[in-house]
Amino acid sequence: MPIRVQLDRVLLERRMSLTELADRVGVTIANLSILKTGKARAVRFSTLAALCRELDCQPGDILFYEPGPSDDLPDDDG
Repeated sequence: MPIRVQLDRVLLERRMSLTELADRVGVTIANLSILKTGKARAVRFSTLAALCRELDCQPGDILFYEPGPSDDLPDDDG
């Protein structure tokens, strides 16, 4: 997937643990871990907003687009 997650870097810069962030945002550590490792297929805007609020950052500080092979994209047929 061409969307990459930089949650580790932002957590390190903020000197915050994943556990602390999970408590502040109200998301399980397991779900944040899935996001952090780039295995998430989607993220709710409400979760992204809560992450940005607690990390004092912008969505682009956590997520970025990295072009890749076109086979990561769904077919036009659905």
